[in-house]
Amino acid sequence: MARLDSFLRLVVEQRASDLHFMAGNKPLIRHDGELVPIPFRKLTESEARRFLLEILTEEQRDILEREQEVDFAYTLPGAGRFRANVFQQSRGLGAVFRVIPEVVPELDDLDLPSAIRRILDLPNGLVLFCGPTGCGKSTTQAALINELNKTRPLHIITIEDPIEFLHQPKEAVLTQRQVGEHVASFGTALRSALRESPDVVLVGEMRDLETMKLALSAAETGVLVFGTLHTGSAAKAVDRIVDAFPEGQSEQVRAVLSVILRAVVSQRLVRNAEEDGRVAALELLFVTTGVANMIRENKAYQIDAMLQSIDPSSGMQSLDTHLLRLVRSGEVEAGQALKHAVYPEAFKELLKSEDVVRGRE
Repeated sequence: MARLDSFLRLVVEQRASDLHFMAGNKPLIRHDGELVPIPFRKLTESEARRFLLEILTEEQRDILEREQEVDFAYTLPGAGRFRANVFQQSRGLGAVFRVIPEVVPELDDLDLPSAIRRILDLPNGLVLFCGPTGCGKSTTQAALINELNKTRPLHIITIEDPIEFLHQPKEAVLTQRQVGEHVASFGTALRSALRESPDVVLVGEMRDLETMKLALSAAETGVLVFGTLHTGSAAKAVDRIVDAFPEGQSEQVRAVLSVILRAVVSQRLVRNAEEDGRVAALELLFVTTGVANMIRENKAYQIDAMLQSIDPSSGMQSLDTHLLRLVRSGEVEAGQALKHAVYPEAFKELLKSEDVVRGRE
């Protein structure tokens, strides 16, 4: 057994999400979003290197030496799978390991807004999943893929780095490819996917211009594409894609997005009121004619204001609206919700209004 395995087992036993293991620091685990030190000494440079290199294959060591970092999935029998990133930092080698749940999530168990099921009925186009690292994007996508897998005779292709949730084919045909192991790059995998008669393609990360171009092209050809961006809102997701292209192509890209973009899901994980877990808070946008016009006319910044005032019956909602709903239901404390609010000052006023209403009841 590798010496690092005992730390990874501890992460699973503590129901934590991550292990931070770096030279110059004590090992830490992330539990419900908070970093907690493990009772262990600070790791020396040689100690961290020894622990981490022990679990790497020769190929992974070569990549680390060449690129100064390497991504991979690590399986620990009896504990589970981990998404790993080992990297060079100022005090030596470091790594972060993210626990990958062994059971594929069920959509009904995630307590997400019911309107998110509309995504399952989209025949084609682009759906973006946004938010910071560790906000649950992969879990939401996996639950949607799982639902399609259970109910539709489709060809679903996932392109990930590394593969997180392992899906067993049910009604669908499933092809899961890991960048670096099954294919050289996201771009290569996407080009190949377009020749494999897909119905749904999940792109684990739209990290460069080539991947974005190919994802947009796939959506234009009639495929339903799920893409991931590390942005904070629907408006910023649109800007992130447009800004990735050369300036002279901005108008054309906005025109394409206005036609193929179907929905944007932007989410956060917020500590629950019992402080024994976290709940998902979502901004949910479906692209209507009005939203398409905003995108095409370079007015994506208006999307935030539109979501703040949208009729809930539309199925759309702003992040702040969902946060307020979670406070009302008692699932989240007001202080925690305020930390994640898009417009903190306006959110404070909403909370005050809630207090006044409750005081009159």
